[in-house]
Amino acid sequence: MSRTWLLCALTAWSCSKTPVLTPVDAGVATVAAAVTVEADAGPAVRFVAVGDTGKGNPGQYQVGAGIGTLCAKFGCDFVVLLGDNFYQNGVSSTDDPQWKTAFVDPYATVNAPFYAVLGNHDCGGDGAGTDLPRGDVQVAYSAVNPKWRMPARHFKWQLGNVEFFAADTNRSMFSIDDVVRADFDKWLPASTAKWKLVFAHHPYLSNGQHGNAGQYDDLPFVPIANGAGVKSFVEDRVCGRADFLFTGHDHNSQWLEQTCSRQGEPLQTSLIISGAGAKCTPLIHKQPSHYQSDQLGFAYVVIQGNTLTAAFHDADGVEQYTRTVTK
Repeated sequence: MSRTWLLCALTAWSCSKTPVLTPVDAGVATVAAAVTVEADAGPAVRFVAVGDTGKGNPGQYQVGAGIGTLCAKFGCDFVVLLGDNFYQNGVSSTDDPQWKTAFVDPYATVNAPFYAVLGNHDCGGDGAGTDLPRGDVQVAYSAVNPKWRMPARHFKWQLGNVEFFAADTNRSMFSIDDVVRADFDKWLPASTAKWKLVFAHHPYLSNGQHGNAGQYDDLPFVPIANGAGVKSFVEDRVCGRADFLFTGHDHNSQWLEQTCSRQGEPLQTSLIISGAGAKCTPLIHKQPSHYQSDQLGFAYVVIQGNTLTAAFHDADGVEQYTRTVTK
């Protein structure tokens, strides 16, 4: 979190004018069918999840090459970018040079489409996220490069027996996410998919520097900056309705032992953070985890039939940890 972001929160936006918000329409996207690997179990769905990538630095290029190597060997239906796709203030246009240096070039060897959610840096304000319309440029780029898939600021798509839901937690940070909440309130309960996965930028729980929503950066008393809006959105619209919530924001890898649920909802929602796509930050909190690492890397997920296997890989694509869940 930047000093600018904290100052904006403490001074109730005095350092930045209130953003002029444009209407947000949810989108629906499609991808090609997955490769069948076990006929009895049906087609497998394979994807990479990685966040906080947009540095255009050697770390991003190393991770990008590692993803390319893994996808060429095992197959990837798509990659999900978990926000902060472009530092320090997102992109200014669909011709911004960062499209080449922080997207096209780092992932040149990855032969798969990229779905993306917006992070706080994608919405300007030096990471404060106060220029929300700036994120619309990334939506517009979907019409420029078919490898980039962001049909709206929040959207959903389905592949096989898995449905994916992309949230815009930047709006949740400022508690102006009524449209997102309304759609998630319809989409998730109506889904008949075997597996339901949600992608967002801001974590619900984390052992990284930002910590848990509602008390981000040890600032439970600071409105907006504390992430209370994200906490409310996840608890009201995601917990108990999705099998997994994948996020970034903290620049490390985590699979927490704690899940989140909600009375009257059927699922225990597992929490994975994969934000080590370009630069790493320390793990400072002590919540129990199945796995955590403060090294560069990404998550690779394979879903087939009743099983989901998530593996964490280092920057070179070498597997460090794997865990399978069955339902």
